[in-house]
Amino acid sequence: MAGGYMGKVCWVDLSERKVFFEETDEQISRDFVGGYGTGVRQIYERQRPGIAPLSPSNTLGVVAGPLTGTHAISSPRFSVMGKSPLTGGWGDANCGGYFGPKMKFAGVDGIFVTGAADTPVYLYVEDGSAEIRDATHLWGRDCNETEMMLKEELGRDASAATIGPSGERLCLIASVMNDKGRAAARSGLGALMGSKRLKAIAVRGNLKVPVANEALLKESRRKYLKAPVDGSYHVYKTYGTAGITASCIEMGDCPVKNWGGTALDFPHGEAISAESITRYEVKKYACWGCPIACGGHMAVPEGPYAGEGAKPQYETLGAFGALCLNDNAESIIRMNDICNRNGLDTISAGGTIAFAIECYENGLITQTDTEGIELTWGNHEAMVLMTEKLCRREGFGDVLADGVKAAAERIGKDAEAFALHVGGQELPMHDGRVYPGAALTYRIDPTPGRHTQNAEEWTPAFVGITERSPRDFTGRGADHMKAVAYQQVLNCSGQCWFGAESYGGESILEWMTAVTGSDYTLERLLQDGERIFTLRHLFNLREGLNPVQLHVPDRALGVPPHVDGPLEGVTVDLERMTTDFYAHAGWDSQTSLPLDATLDRLGLRELVDGFGTKA
Repeated sequence: MAGGYMGKVCWVDLSERKVFFEETDEQISRDFVGGYGTGVRQIYERQRPGIAPLSPSNTLGVVAGPLTGTHAISSPRFSVMGKSPLTGGWGDANCGGYFGPKMKFAGVDGIFVTGAADTPVYLYVEDGSAEIRDATHLWGRDCNETEMMLKEELGRDASAATIGPSGERLCLIASVMNDKGRAAARSGLGALMGSKRLKAIAVRGNLKVPVANEALLKESRRKYLKAPVDGSYHVYKTYGTAGITASCIEMGDCPVKNWGGTALDFPHGEAISAESITRYEVKKYACWGCPIACGGHMAVPEGPYAGEGAKPQYETLGAFGALCLNDNAESIIRMNDICNRNGLDTISAGGTIAFAIECYENGLITQTDTEGIELTWGNHEAMVLMTEKLCRREGFGDVLADGVKAAAERIGKDAEAFALHVGGQELPMHDGRVYPGAALTYRIDPTPGRHTQNAEEWTPAFVGITERSPRDFTGRGADHMKAVAYQQVLNCSGQCWFGAESYGGESILEWMTAVTGSDYTLERLLQDGERIFTLRHLFNLREGLNPVQLHVPDRALGVPPHVDGPLEGVTVDLERMTTDFYAHAGWDSQTSLPLDATLDRLGLRELVDGFGTKA
């Protein structure tokens, strides 16, 4: 087996209470890298289409990348995946912390779970062996409590990926948590884990990740650590992504007032940015092996929101802040902690609260519905109360617990007009009118509405992206495929986006070459990334989901355009960009089926025979 892989994958059938191991497939690892690349390859082949996302037949995958747990800079990441309870299509979420490296130190590259237990359980993996254990004493506990109890039970060096009450209650925006604040948040995979009554996956071990060329890895690491770092490094190291919040609001990148407002409606962005957040930081936090340390442990010393928790990052600050016209930093720290403890996606939670506020302001819901909670713009006391209810499906929180799409259907009365989502996934805090590539990604990525699947504007120069005006919507297809292909490999390798951004995106070629022992070129990266992207897309097609039919909300595209503010007069021509992308990708413009030539080029024909079109 090539370097970077432990050579073993754990398969679990909870219905039968069986655990078995398979060798890590070398060809699959070569073609699909790791993470959700390996995951989609395994699940696509083994899982029949059309199953209900919360049925026992839906496979939950947790897979690390080849760089995870090595000395490649900022490479601690792993992926959680499966058919999404939120969108009904492919779902994956990427996460940092310590769990990914420790899963590999425990002797496995990944874990796949099928079936459902009849009582709560957790899976324990140690030094290449695994067993299913009772978790009735953990059920009902929040994520932090669960993690600490498992450390007491298994040893302080154990690590655990857990769900909280939100996942147990099958909230469709539930996340999988580790390290008291690191979240595999998107796609609602905490609900999938909860449907299996799988409270946690705990790992422990002392095995070493094999590296093909240790000398080259050390040389590359030394070179990049000594080289000048990108300016974003200093921001991330000092503030985390909280440091970009005010500037993103000012430039129009961060949506305001449920995407209906402008920066002029929220003039106090500095109140939830940079020093305004880090003044509550009592200790920095770094994921395994990362010199940046963008995270932090927070403490609000007094007042109604006194308490401790993890540092909120940009997406959380935008979602609970500008999106809701809330400039109270202490309340955002509290809501972030509520979501982390209960295991809930903060982007979706903030988007759902903003949706509820606009419904309230427009008379679609009243205080009778909200049980006396006055959901008005900027009312942080009301937001905190509703976040608590949402996480635990209490009262009106039960209406909101599955995200904006489901909430709009339950409320009716044209509430859909205020539900900002694509295919069921709430939009993140980046505006496609500033970065048109993001708008295209929100539509065409197999996990729609996701900023972590990249845009041309965010891709490192070595990939070969053309510089262009953000008002130029033509001819973007080739560049967009390069951008998303790069991001697939980055995500699946185990490296963090912030590390790549700070130390130079091209470093991944050196890391992959040194760790795996196989010459990793830009050409290979782009082909591997396109292959992963395309198979995720084919998973959705097999489930009857066609991105051509996905609607990106008019507000997010500037329809109609703003009449003032930084995005004045801007409308995104998403149809033009979609057409260009499909033409370059070799997909049918109406069905989005890949052409036979595309499947042949990517080596997918045999796996997905019958999907290609001769046209």
